[in-house]
Amino acid sequence: MSNKLSEVQGRISSVHELESVVSAMRGIAAARSREAQSRIDAIRACANIVGTAIADALRLEQRDEAGTQANAAPDAEVVIILCAEQGFVGTFNEHVVETATQRPSFRLAEYFLLGDRGLAVAAEHGLTIGWSAPMVAHADEVTALADRITGVLYERLNAGRATRVTLLHAVPNPSETIEVVESALWPFDFKRFKQAIRANPPLVTLSPHRLLAKLAEEYIYAQLCEAIMLSFAAENAARMRAMIAARANVHDTLDKLIGESRRLRQDEITSEIVELSSVTLVAAAPRRTRHRPRPA
Repeated sequence: MSNKLSEVQGRISSVHELESVVSAMRGIAAARSREAQSRIDAIRACANIVGTAIADALRLEQRDEAGTQANAAPDAEVVIILCAEQGFVGTFNEHVVETATQRPSFRLAEYFLLGDRGLAVAAEHGLTIGWSAPMVAHADEVTALADRITGVLYERLNAGRATRVTLLHAVPNPSETIEVVESALWPFDFKRFKQAIRANPPLVTLSPHRLLAKLAEEYIYAQLCEAIMLSFAAENAARMRAMIAARANVHDTLDKLIGESRRLRQDEITSEIVELSSVTLVAAAPRRTRHRPRPA
């Protein structure tokens, strides 16, 4: 029994250490989620500046669909899926990938996937990934990743390998439900930018066509930055909820182990008392003297 009690006490010590790790991971996830969400306004402000420039440039050249590739393959689509890079996020990756599989897709669809944890989930759902990269681990890495995706994406667009680009990513949600949003990056919709009335038109050094193309690329880059930052915030929020659930399970396990330890200790004390009582009773019992018979 003593060996079993020592084993239970050793498990209690290990669970206490696990509780410290879970609490630390929860704190880190919460801090990263808050930091990511605090940077969203700055990204959107940058996108608004680019959008204003697009509206001014549209006055120089009127067009209906400036971003359509005439030589693009018919029904070709690129779907960008943002998943998690690290684990302990519950069903985060499953929700994002399932959204990609349930939506209607073009006949020719190429999938870009961000986040190594999502690759296995995508394979389980039968998605063939044409290009992948690690998801960011810190908010400071968002701009570099967005720039990398923009470069690869425009290689496909310039080669006429896509007529449509769709972005799928999770967004922070106060509830435990993982919310996935879908947005269209291409064809670029110039009509959404309201042209401002200015007394003096802007001075430009590029042709209107090239200027609008460059501004559209910058706007897509800003959209990717926002989506990656939102997905990173949602990923860490999911990790924080997973750690909260893990901490509750740890506390339940601790309560059971502590109860088991007390029971074993009580049994051990009871056994010692019984043993000591038995020894005392034996020692206190009167000894009988044997009388030898007298010789006749």
